[in-house]
Amino acid sequence: MEDAVEAANKAVNFDRVGQKEAASYFYLEACRLLELASSAERDESKRTDMLAKAQQYRERAGQIDILRLCEMTTNCQLTDQRDEQSLRRCRFLSSQALDADEAGHKELALQLYMQAVELSLATRKEISDVEIQNKLNTLASQALDRAEQLKGLPKISEKSETAAVSQEDDYSPSADVTPLKPQQKPNLSSVNQGNSGHLKVTGTTAYTEEEKRVLLATSRINKREYVPFMSVDLKERFQYAIPFSDRDGPLQLSPKQQRDFARWARPDEFCSDPKMVVGQQVDFFAIKQTVVSDCSFVASLAVSALYEKKFGRRLITSIIYPRNRNNQPVYNPFGKYMVKLHLNGVPRKVIIDDTLPLGKHGELLCSYSTNRNEIWISILEKAYMKVMGGYDFPGSNSGIDLHALTGWIPERTSLQQGELDRDGLFNKLLTRLHKGDVLVTVATGDLTESEAQRSGLIPYHAYAVLDVRLVQGARLLQLKNPWSHLRWRGNYSELDRVHWTKDLQRALDYDPNSAAMFDNGIFWIDYDSILRFYDVFYLNWNPELFTHTFCIHQAWEAGLGPVKDAYNIGENPQFSLEVSSNVGAVWVLLTRHITDINDFRENTEYITVLVYKNDGKRVYYPNDPPPYIDGVRLNSPHYLCKIIQKESSPRRYTLVVSQYEKMHTIYYTLRAYATCPFSLSKIINPYNFTRKISDGCWSGSKAGGCRNHPATYPNNPCYQLTLDGYLDHSLLIDLKGPKQYSVGVEIISKSINDPDKTAPFTSKSSGPYRSGFVILELENLPGGTYDIIPSTFYPAQEGPFFLTIKASSIFEVKRIS
Repeated sequence: MEDAVEAANKAVNFDRVGQKEAASYFYLEACRLLELASSAERDESKRTDMLAKAQQYRERAGQIDILRLCEMTTNCQLTDQRDEQSLRRCRFLSSQALDADEAGHKELALQLYMQAVELSLATRKEISDVEIQNKLNTLASQALDRAEQLKGLPKISEKSETAAVSQEDDYSPSADVTPLKPQQKPNLSSVNQGNSGHLKVTGTTAYTEEEKRVLLATSRINKREYVPFMSVDLKERFQYAIPFSDRDGPLQLSPKQQRDFARWARPDEFCSDPKMVVGQQVDFFAIKQTVVSDCSFVASLAVSALYEKKFGRRLITSIIYPRNRNNQPVYNPFGKYMVKLHLNGVPRKVIIDDTLPLGKHGELLCSYSTNRNEIWISILEKAYMKVMGGYDFPGSNSGIDLHALTGWIPERTSLQQGELDRDGLFNKLLTRLHKGDVLVTVATGDLTESEAQRSGLIPYHAYAVLDVRLVQGARLLQLKNPWSHLRWRGNYSELDRVHWTKDLQRALDYDPNSAAMFDNGIFWIDYDSILRFYDVFYLNWNPELFTHTFCIHQAWEAGLGPVKDAYNIGENPQFSLEVSSNVGAVWVLLTRHITDINDFRENTEYITVLVYKNDGKRVYYPNDPPPYIDGVRLNSPHYLCKIIQKESSPRRYTLVVSQYEKMHTIYYTLRAYATCPFSLSKIINPYNFTRKISDGCWSGSKAGGCRNHPATYPNNPCYQLTLDGYLDHSLLIDLKGPKQYSVGVEIISKSINDPDKTAPFTSKSSGPYRSGFVILELENLPGGTYDIIPSTFYPAQEGPFFLTIKASSIFEVKRIS
């Protein structure tokens, strides 16, 4: 009750001095504390009074929020808004023309310069503001001057320029218009490599026909096309006669948005001076999530923005177009934007317009920046939500979202696994985060209502990790709630009066008392509490940690191989990985392509990568020998496998794509990152010819058992195989029988076609008898005649069997006994 009174006093004081956001927070805090106190109050009348007062505080907070949001919009509705927007469009055209000019695109630059002249002259006639008219005159004359130079004509005189621009008014240059002085720049690269452009590609950069089919099939996401991002997209047109409208129409709104929705509006309708980014860098403090259920995405924006500020390198702003000559994203008064997102194996372009949902009180119903006039957060969110089918987003995780935004390598680390190296994980976070090697978010799992209430945490919610520190023996993390309010209430929170010593406050430059005055969603929490209350870390690693990369895009057809990988993985997609060094690391990222939002909602596909020390050759038995790295099957689109090379490590591995239960055709990308040169190639099936024998049966005397029973073994069914010609062949024999029986197969050499060759063996078996399934694979088998004998381990084990024979060339097979 004392805390409630204190919060109420703060709320009233902030309200009086006009600090609306702080007043709203403390009114809601007083409301929450009064409701808690009322639950312990036995006097019915007192409890009623407390709840009534709490309701008053809640209503006042709501009124303040409405006033604050209305202020944000009404201040922007200026009388000269239309004229200013027209000027912005002319400036934008001139800027785009100059950028094309500097890049060496003469024809495009000339076209844009002339458009700038035409638009400036047309706009000038429609407005009455003399100052803006003068600015348009200057823009038009400069654009015309440069256009004539590009045409090869001599520069016209200033008098002629003036006449060309206006026959009614004198030429009056404006101080805030920079003269157009194009500089020579290198030509655009033929292919945009994205953030991993420094990596050396270890194989061919040309797509195979199969890869083209895969990328085409998965370009259609949620019924819309998102083609791979190519260098030609850097010449995308961003200016139109009228404001651009997305041909795909407005995005579907979430139920919470629909409840308060009033209209779609462009930034110039609720901003006085729209800008993509306010200031020189994006500000992670300014990011605020609203009613869209995309906390993981907003947390991803926060850690990306923090990276840009801390390391001075463009990460999140590098994917927004159009950009100026300094490669900074800019506000486009024509309303069109292109965003480059890493989706389904490659960077893809997403086109959107800038209409955003507004509520009944003029408030934005999407994530936004608290820096007035700044729109980069809303634009990026709209692009990602468009891909995901609309603002009615079922939720994701930050590993997926950060990979889409940055292309950084996603890794999931569960805090609930029994073998978690807790100290090792903290030390990794501590050292790697400060080096810029990794972006980190953390998410809660299921929390009871009482746990959530006491802790201040939200169930199944993502938080951005801003800092990790080891100070005076305390292991601490600084987190940001994407909501920009509601913080942790336990150890090392602003409410903690025990752990915050003066020395610790100085070391972290943190004052709990000041922090308690205003809730911005940022808080400190100790690592032990993280392990107790949180469920999973998402780490996205900088590709620049590696020097080489290569990827393969593939399809795994639904009908290929068994539904489950319980006993046979021979028909799973398999790849040979050869590393040039015994020292270093190779990370293998498996990305399953997703084309329907219901796939996010259902999450029914569980995939992984198995790594075998099998010299890069095909593997048939999943656990004999056991895999070197047995991947965990996850229903996430991404799975990361790490191979650490040591002196004793082999140079060649076999990678097998595996899943829990295959019901549908799967499209996927397998990408490897390495600190040394390597090769990654698909293990090709050499068998072009197949014969399936489905009527085989062990019965009566024909169930002879294995060679341990010499009296009955010859009675087993026998098939004669004939391989034509004198060339060597590849052969695969696949035997399936009842799972309760151990089965095996033997091949016996009878004759060789080439008289100059000798048989490579008298007989060869599939090895130890196995439950229900065996494989016998032979290479360099000379043309000739061979007998194939399938058998069970014990005699008199009756039942059907299926014998499949595959060869690299034409063959004949017939039953002889």
